[in-house]
Amino acid sequence: MNKEIFNNKLFAKLDKDCSIENSREWSNEVDSSWNYNDVVGALKSWESLNTIGLEYIDSIQNCLTEAGKDILVNGSPEAKLYNILTAEGMSPADANKQFGATAFGSAKNKGWIEVKQGKIVKKAESIVDTVKTDLSGDLGKLDNKTLEQYKKSRFVEEKKMSYYRVTKGEHYNKRSKELSDLTVEMLKDDSWEKENFKVNINAMGVVPEQGYRHPLSKVKNEFKQIFLDMGFEEMPTFNFVENGFWNFDALFQPQQHPARELQDTFFIKDPKTSHDFSDEYCERVKQVHSVGGYGSLGWVYDWKLEEAEKNILRTHTTAVSARMLYKLAQNGFKPKKYFSIDRVFRNETLDATHLAEFHQVEGVVADVDISLGHLIGVISEFFKRLGIDNIRFKPAFNPYTEPSMEIFGYHPMLKRWVELGNSGIFRPELLLPMGIPENVRVAAWGLSLERPTMIKYGLDNIRAIFGNSINVNFIKNNPICMFESK
Repeated sequence: MNKEIFNNKLFAKLDKDCSIENSREWSNEVDSSWNYNDVVGALKSWESLNTIGLEYIDSIQNCLTEAGKDILVNGSPEAKLYNILTAEGMSPADANKQFGATAFGSAKNKGWIEVKQGKIVKKAESIVDTVKTDLSGDLGKLDNKTLEQYKKSRFVEEKKMSYYRVTKGEHYNKRSKELSDLTVEMLKDDSWEKENFKVNINAMGVVPEQGYRHPLSKVKNEFKQIFLDMGFEEMPTFNFVENGFWNFDALFQPQQHPARELQDTFFIKDPKTSHDFSDEYCERVKQVHSVGGYGSLGWVYDWKLEEAEKNILRTHTTAVSARMLYKLAQNGFKPKKYFSIDRVFRNETLDATHLAEFHQVEGVVADVDISLGHLIGVISEFFKRLGIDNIRFKPAFNPYTEPSMEIFGYHPMLKRWVELGNSGIFRPELLLPMGIPENVRVAAWGLSLERPTMIKYGLDNIRAIFGNSINVNFIKNNPICMFESK
């Protein structure tokens, strides 16, 4: 239903006659295709503005049934029987079967047909279908006897038909509705200028509440930019769940290592295992663990596939580095510099400096014949860009790097050396089974994201920036993170 046409017809009628006695009849007269529910909705909309008044009226009306409507098109049953008769006639049984039991009797009583030699034949030269004529007209003008007969024949039925009496309202001249919403379409075609709104659209609005970047996110973004400025490529770290093979075995970490116990690692219950590594690579890893190879004695133990297939929450992003290095070896080695910053999970006892999940920052450099000196140089440049140029290195042990170093930086506020991270050169037992060329060395280092953030924002408890104890106002009000490069 076109609302503009409806409104024009409605007010033209009210302007002329001051009222509409029956909304249902008026709607059918104007446009029989209108849905009456839409008509009622439009009338109530104007009533809400007091532009018109509505009086609800219940009435019982006589209406044609489906059979009655069929008569208007095809004629009454007795007329259809008469019209179908030929000179050969029709048996009463066939007539009753085809037109119903009443057709034969009605046509005979009206003198239209007769029965000869068991066959129904025409008696009248022509007929007038009075039933069709009656039903085509105003049912209210039929006498009660005829109307009851039609009801008994199920051509007519009584229906409860409600309608509204429409009159002019108190604010009849108010023809413009007050709108609740200012839509995009109104702004595009400037139609809002012609509309009235329930609210003052020219009033200044409330400044919307904006989002705030978490301190960790700010520091993470700063770290990321430093890596990108140094020519590093970010690794995809979306898989929090790893199997033991990539998290431990591919990194030459033995299966009996304490880090693989329940007290340090979260094991997945369902699915409990996965196998996303090739059998050939798996066999090479098994050999270097069990009996050694590539000039190494290995760890000399009974390596088990079921242990490698166990799913865990990754304990470090070095598992992602292992996947990337293996992919690099399979596609033809090229020198690469990778980095990642993402969550890792440890079964730690929670305290002021430890969480069960935290962020690991990792850098990896793979190139021909690089040495410990190159690693120290890259790490020094990285921390220099963080504004930390007073760093020291201390020998350390890691299962998958040799040599290994811990990184310390001097904290001027604390006036002491604090551990910043760990580093080393990946062992041949890690790289050569992947297919990395023998003259290629891979240097790597890592640190947490939370510790530099705590230092940057002067916090003494890690739970103040990560977890359900965080203060929302702190996130709102903390300053922009910017490390002063030296």
